[in-house]
Amino acid sequence: MTTEFVDVQTAAQRLRSARNVLILCHKNPDGDTIGCAGALYLALKSLGKTAAVLCNNHIPRLYDYMGISWYDGSFAPGFVVAVDVAGSQLFGDRNGVPQYAAHVDLCIDHHASNGGYAFETLLDANAAAACEVMTAVIEAMGVPLDAAIAGCLYTGLATDTGGFRFSTTTAATHRIAAHLMEAGADAAWLNQRLFETRSRARMQIELAALQSLRYCLGGRCAVIALTWDQIEATGVAAAELEDLTSLPRSIEGVKVGLTLRQQKDGSFKVSVRTDEDIDACAIAQRLGGGGHPRAAGCEISGNLDNACRALLVEAERELNRFDAAHADN
Repeated sequence: MTTEFVDVQTAAQRLRSARNVLILCHKNPDGDTIGCAGALYLALKSLGKTAAVLCNNHIPRLYDYMGISWYDGSFAPGFVVAVDVAGSQLFGDRNGVPQYAAHVDLCIDHHASNGGYAFETLLDANAAAACEVMTAVIEAMGVPLDAAIAGCLYTGLATDTGGFRFSTTTAATHRIAAHLMEAGADAAWLNQRLFETRSRARMQIELAALQSLRYCLGGRCAVIALTWDQIEATGVAAAELEDLTSLPRSIEGVKVGLTLRQQKDGSFKVSVRTDEDIDACAIAQRLGGGGHPRAAGCEISGNLDNACRALLVEAERELNRFDAAHADN
């Protein structure tokens, strides 16, 4: 399928005209996909529409303040919209998701690597989070931002920018965050919940991650890895693992940080975080994934050694490219 790219006004018009809307998140949902889904669900309900959210996985407890209604099969979807989902492989294969993911009417996203799987796509690759795009869409729908909608949208902005620390954060991001706070988003409460509250299980898994830490490629690459047995033993929620991805890149002298989390089927969910001028997306794309220049991801089958070996080959390629570009400086 070749998608048709649309603007904010067209996307808003499609949603205002839609009936029985099903909103799809990506698997292993993070704050941005859930924030988009929650905000759009509340906006559609305010217009008197039937809507629900569907995901491969259950909503993490971290985000249970959004009041989302999960799809229970009580209506036949007439319009399917995907939020923050860059490729069809990211939907997952549980909870009946595939039958709806095969026919997505509208995708709202901010990933430059978007695969164009939807009939129509609203894409802003310059946005720091899909919730930036969703804010514009909801306002174009004529729905006033209330505290609940603003809280959902703020969640996506805050989590996808690492608390507004990542290089993707722009002046526009801060302006939108301020706009959401003015609309009622409780930034202090949300920031404490999202960034300053950790379960004991989360602390246990961080200890395991640090114990697995190793340096590669002359110390310019750091790798942490967690097995499924470790994750299952602690009982840590998937959402609580997300901020671990920034840990290896935060170490002095490290330009490429790799985090590998084994999944139940034995494959590894990989997060790539890079320093400025190192292309994380290029590393992930050559292994079947995608993302952003500084933050990307992919999935790799096989054992841990083989997964690490494949990642290090691609990381070294990008480091060599960086060295060549700066050889004359």
